[in-house]
Amino acid sequence: MKVSVDRDLCYGSAECAYRAPAVFEFIDGFGVVRPGRDRTDDPTVLEAAEKCPSQAITITDAPSSPGRP
Repeated sequence: MKVSVDRDLCYGSAECAYRAPAVFEFIDGFGVVRPGRDRTDDPTVLEAAEKCPSQAITITDAPSSPGRP
């Protein structure tokens, strides 16, 4: 899946870096995707996106959950 963070939406809670530290880091008060980690199969990214209070994380090409298209 491909992951990105919209800095215009992010307000710096650091939830992403806490929940998926292998993919996200906290720089200058904002969550960012670590270099080279914008494509990942790390399942913690889905939780990070779901728990992001500003909904700044976008995931594309995400695997479908069972029972969902």
